[in-house]
Amino acid sequence: MKSEIFEFSVQIYYEDTDHSGVVYHSNYLKYFERAREDVIGIENLVELWKKNNLGFAVYKVDIVYHEGAEFGDKLKIISQYEFDGKYRLIWNQTAWRPNSKKPAVDAIIHLVCINKNKQLVPIPEVKLPLHS
Repeated sequence: MKSEIFEFSVQIYYEDTDHSGVVYHSNYLKYFERAREDVIGIENLVELWKKNNLGFAVYKVDIVYHEGAEFGDKLKIISQYEFDGKYRLIWNQTAWRPNSKKPAVDAIIHLVCINKNKQLVPIPEVKLPLHS
């Protein structure tokens, strides 16, 4: 079952762009990461790591670039997740430019939960919204 839909804004700065003034492709992964952290909650992630020695790692990424965002744009990152068994979260994330009719970037990002020794562990119960 998919989660509710979450929105996160990202301001595009000059440092985010390449020589052509378009966002460098790998930066979208950073934007998607920030959006996921916002959904899960920084406090929850810090607590998971410091108290339980648990964190999330990217297992797989499928990404399609449709249109490059540019310096000065304010992107809207749309995120939705679903559990895939007890070990994996699948995130559907899109980056939207202002007034665009289609996403600039589509991504499906698979996360797994691991412990300090990088061993796969079941995703723990954390505060909302993950286990709502």
